[in-house]
Amino acid sequence: MAEMSNYLEDKILDHVLKNTSYTSPTTVYLGLFTSDPTDAGSGTEVSGGSYARQPISFAAASSGSSASNADITFPQATGSWGTVSHVGILDQLTSGNLLFHTALTTSKAIDSGDIFKVTSGNLTVALD
Repeated sequence: MAEMSNYLEDKILDHVLKNTSYTSPTTVYLGLFTSDPTDAGSGTEVSGGSYARQPISFAAASSGSSASNADITFPQATGSWGTVSHVGILDQLTSGNLLFHTALTTSKAIDSGDIFKVTSGNLTVALD
């Protein structure tokens, strides 16, 4: 995952180049999308059917990347979530700002009774 949102790009540039304060979020959350959120954060996030963003934690960065260090398990869907094609890392449980996003290797239809899970180490953020 190397696609950084416009929001985060601007915050980092201003922080580094203009000495403008940027407070990183205490917790970041993984969100599921049925369309590409794009750098502008304009995609369609899953909603309804017991969907909720899930907290995600990362190992210390090394060589320009950091991998998730725990499983991320979404609640069991109580209705169709549609076909999840993208994931995003956001700075709040609801609303908030998109930080990073990427397409899944394989899109996955989530129907009632399904559980979406990303196992530890299988989500990496890299800066190129």
